[in-house]
Amino acid sequence: MVPSTSFKTLRETADLRHLRQIIVGLDEGVILIDPDQSLLWANAAALAMHGVGDLADLGGTVDEYRARFQLRYRNNHRLEADDYPIDRVVAGDSFSEVVVEVTVAGEDEPRWVHQVRSLVLNDADDDEPSCLVLIIQDVSARYEAEDRFEQSFNANPAPAVICRLNDLRFVKVNQGFLEMTGHQRDQVLCKTVYDIDVLREGDRRDLAKERLAEGRTIPQMEAELELPDGGTKLVIVAGQPIDMGDQPCMLFTFADLEPRRKAEGALRHSEERFTRTFQMAPVPMAIGARDGHLLCEVNTSFVDLTGYATTEIIGRPLGDVELWGTIDMRREIEAAIDGGHDLRGHEARIRGKDGAQIDCLVSTEAIQLGGDACVLWAFQDITHRKATEIELVEAIEAVMKDTSWFSRSIMEKLARLRAPQTEQDGAGLDDLTPRERDVLALICRGYDDKRIARSLDVAGNTVRNHVARIYAKIGVNRRIAAVAWARARGFDGEGAAIGRTEQEHAA
Repeated sequence: MVPSTSFKTLRETADLRHLRQIIVGLDEGVILIDPDQSLLWANAAALAMHGVGDLADLGGTVDEYRARFQLRYRNNHRLEADDYPIDRVVAGDSFSEVVVEVTVAGEDEPRWVHQVRSLVLNDADDDEPSCLVLIIQDVSARYEAEDRFEQSFNANPAPAVICRLNDLRFVKVNQGFLEMTGHQRDQVLCKTVYDIDVLREGDRRDLAKERLAEGRTIPQMEAELELPDGGTKLVIVAGQPIDMGDQPCMLFTFADLEPRRKAEGALRHSEERFTRTFQMAPVPMAIGARDGHLLCEVNTSFVDLTGYATTEIIGRPLGDVELWGTIDMRREIEAAIDGGHDLRGHEARIRGKDGAQIDCLVSTEAIQLGGDACVLWAFQDITHRKATEIELVEAIEAVMKDTSWFSRSIMEKLARLRAPQTEQDGAGLDDLTPRERDVLALICRGYDDKRIARSLDVAGNTVRNHVARIYAKIGVNRRIAAVAWARARGFDGEGAAIGRTEQEHAA
C-alpha cells in the first residue's frame, strides 16, 4: 500500500465537485477512489449496480468494499485480494474490459456481471495521481442471454458448430455434432471451417463460400463430412450469421442423412438382388398387379416356357393374353387372388403362344413393390412328368399282357422318370475341362469347397473360380442344381479318378 502522504487528493475540492457534476447522470457506474484507498464518491448507476443506496453501504474503503462484495471470474475462479479491479487501480494498474461476477457477502450465487475499466486522474503540476476511477458497466443481461444460448446450444440434439467470421475458427461445438462425427471437442475448437470442412462436396459449395465470406445466410445443401476414422457422413448443412460477444459469427446446423442413405442403399441392393434372382431363376416367374391382374414383369424362364416375348405380355391382363387353358380355370384362380388367398402348387393348364397345352403347378405370393400391391407368380412345368406317368401306366399295362416287354420297356420308362431327358442343345460333359469335371465329381460326392481344395491340392479361390465357370457353362446357380444336371447325364462322380485322393493328400 502506498502511503497517502505521497499523493495529492481531490477530497473536498472544487475539482471533485466539478467531476461529480459531470458524471452524476452517466449510465455507466463510476466510483472515485482517493489514493489513500478511501472511496470518495459513486454515482447513482454505480450504487444501483451494487444494490446499495449510498456510499456508506458500498464501503468507505477498498478493504470494506472487498469485505462486502466477493468477485470471481466467469470461469468460477475467485479473485484474490490483489486481483480485485478496485485493488488493481489503487496499485496503478491500467486495464480495460475486465469481466467479473459480483456476489454480495453471505450469498452463494452472483447477482451481477460487471465489465470494469480503470482511469487514473493525475495532478497537472507533478503528474502524480490525484484520483483513481473505476468505470463499470452492468452486462448481466448480456451474459444471462449468452448463458441461456449456451445452455440451449449444448442441449440441442441437432448437431451444430459456431465459427468466428474474422478467422473462420470454430469457437463452439455442441454434443450433437461430436456424437454425429466422432470428433473430440478440443480437436474441433482448434480448427477452421476448412480444416474440418463442413461444406465438403456441397452441391452449392461455391455459393456457400461466397455467403460465408460476406457473413450472409447459407442456404441448406447436402454435403459430406469427413470423419476422424476416414469415412464420410452425408448431411444437410445450413449457416446462419449470429453475433457472440460483439463478434460476427456463423452458426452451422446439420441434419444427419446417413440413415436415409443407408436405407436407400439397402433398398437398392435388395431390389437389385431380387431382380437378379428373379431373372436368373430356373422356375418360370411373373410379377403382376393384384388389381386387374396386369403383368408387370416376367423372367427369362417364363418367356422360354410360354413363347411370349416380354413386349407381348407385359402390361396386359392374363385373361386378354388367353394364358389360361380355360375360362373357368382363369376365373377360379383370379377369384382366389381377389379374395386375398395365395395359391400353393395349384394344378392348372396354360396355353403357350403357339397354342401348346402346358400342365403346371401354380403358386402365388402377395408382395409389395414400390408401395404397390402385387402378386408374384411361379409356374412349375409338369407336362413331361404327367406324360411320363401316362407312359409308365401304359408300360405296366403292356407288361401285364406280355412280360417280355419288362426289361426293354419298363426299365427305360423308370430311367426316364428318375432322370428326365434334358434339352439336347444345352451344355454337355464334353464342354467341361478335365479339371472342371474333377471339381464337379467332388461336388456330386457332397464335398464343400475346402474339402475339394484339399483333395485337389489347390487354393480355395481356385476352387471357387472352377465352380463359377461350371455354373456358367451348364446354366445353374446352385450346388444341388449342378448335381441334378450331372446325374441326369449319368455322371455321379463316384467312378471318376481324381488326381490325388484326400487320403493321399493327408498322407
